[in-house]
Amino acid sequence: EVQLQASGGGLVQAGGSLRLSCAASGFTFDDYAIGWFRQAPGKEREGVSCFSSSDGSTYYADSVKGRFTISNDSPKNTVFLQMNSLKPEDTAVYYCTADRGSCGSSWYIPSEYDYWGRGTQVTVSS
Repeated sequence: EVQLQASGGGLVQAGGSLRLSCAASGFTFDDYAIGWFRQAPGKEREGVSCFSSSDGSTYYADSVKGRFTISNDSPKNTVFLQMNSLKPEDTAVYYCTADRGSCGSSWYIPSEYDYWGRGTQVTVSS
């Protein structure tokens, strides 16, 4: 059974940092792309970042480039999202997701992904 477990969310002041973790199980980690999405109240789910386990390539939304970094710990089947210089507009529920293959040009589209975990709340106060 494929499982994705996101953790690490919390309440932080603007300018602060958080590191989210996505623990994956039930599939061959190196065959999948792992994505992070977020959804704020009243807004559509937004692609934040994607990591291709096969070649280590990474993708970021323009809104987080230079502030967020996606990385992995392959032996532990875990992907991290380091979030620095957080802004109130980063407040959302963050989800990790998996798709067989690599991150492609459509990495930011939710329907491209097969598996979703429960989200973790990130709240950035001003």
